[in-house]
Amino acid sequence: MIAEARKAFFVMFGFMVVVWALQVVNWLSDYRLDMDFGVIPHDPSRLGAILVAPFLHFGWDHIEANSGPLFVFGFLAAYRGVVRFLWLTLLVAVTSGLAVWVFQGGNTLGVGASGVIFGYFGYVVLRGLFDRRLIDTLIGLVMAASFAYLVTVAVPGTPGVSWLAHLGGLVGGMVGAYLLRDGRGPAAVPGEARPAAPLDPGRADLHKELRDLGLL
Repeated sequence: MIAEARKAFFVMFGFMVVVWALQVVNWLSDYRLDMDFGVIPHDPSRLGAILVAPFLHFGWDHIEANSGPLFVFGFLAAYRGVVRFLWLTLLVAVTSGLAVWVFQGGNTLGVGASGVIFGYFGYVVLRGLFDRRLIDTLIGLVMAASFAYLVTVAVPGTPGVSWLAHLGGLVGGMVGAYLLRDGRGPAAVPGEARPAAPLDPGRADLHKELRDLGLL
């Protein structure tokens, strides 16, 4: 777990470097990247933009507001395994982007990492329940209690924000918590090996209990 946490830190650090580097390029080009790769609802030519738009922002205030939650929730989502984190990121980017592309009305342009952040949040809150790990369950409870107010901006009709992106990401993260649950179950994550069986049969029950508690 410590090794994966170290990987998660560097993955998120690299992720943030990419996001901020794109913001600099975007700013220097008078936000041309937003115009070219933002999500435009119902426009078939912009469907692929749902995978690019989370990396882009409308301005410095926008990226500054997203950077802290993106790093924190991203790290918590990644520290149990970078491979499943990458699958999760793809899933929540798609569900968040599709929610905007399909249901958003009017001639609008959508960019930003908010939907992905909400996806990570939903995943972190529910992951421990599906993986049956005590530590992850406690982390989920703390995050849910501390950031429950975030859900209010995913309520239909919330003015001033893309609540559809938030809601789509949140639903994607919650679904991801089930689909990407611990590899001991039927939904083993592609690219991740199942935990090895204990070498000492006499300690099998102890090892199982420790794994269930999230301590192995």
